[in-house]
Amino acid sequence: MNKTQFIDAVADDCGIAKRDVEKVIKSFMDTIQDTLAKDSSESIQFIGFGSFTVAERKARKGFNPQTKEEIEIPASKTVKFKPGAALKDAVNS
Repeated sequence: MNKTQFIDAVADDCGIAKRDVEKVIKSFMDTIQDTLAKDSSESIQFIGFGSFTVAERKARKGFNPQTKEEIEIPASKTVKFKPGAALKDAVNS
C-alpha cells in the first residue's frame, strides 16, 4: 500500500474528504519528522501501535563490494520503529 492508497482507505473508512485526510497524514508525518530531528533523545509513542526513536550508529569500517577497498563509514543517526503488543498480535493472528 502506498501513500495514496492509504489516504483513500482512511477517507473511505472515516467518511472524510480525501484532501482533508491528506492534510492530516502530511501533518502527522511532518510532526514525527520534526520532533525526531529536533531532539534525538525524544521518542514518539502510540500505546498499542508502537514507538519511534532515534538511534546512534557508530563510525565503522566497511568495504566497497566492487573493489574490495576498505572504506570508513561515518557515524550517523537512524530512526527505529518498535511495534507495540496490539500491532504484533494483529499481524500474528
